[in-house]
Amino acid sequence: MVQSSGKELLRQAVEQLPENASVEDAMERLVFLAKIERGLVDAEAGRTISHDDVKKRLGL
Repeated sequence: MVQSSGKELLRQAVEQLPENASVEDAMERLVFLAKIERGLVDAEAGRTISHDDVKKRLGL
């Protein structure tokens, strides 16, 4: 998987925001994208939990 630099991801995220977006909107988007990136890195490293294990942990 080709990864963009943090600066490039930031630029893309800002460009995709609507014209009337607030600073808070931008920050929320960046936090969301950072969490996705962290999740992808964890998944690639095998740091995941199966659906069945999650259900067991939640008592479902």
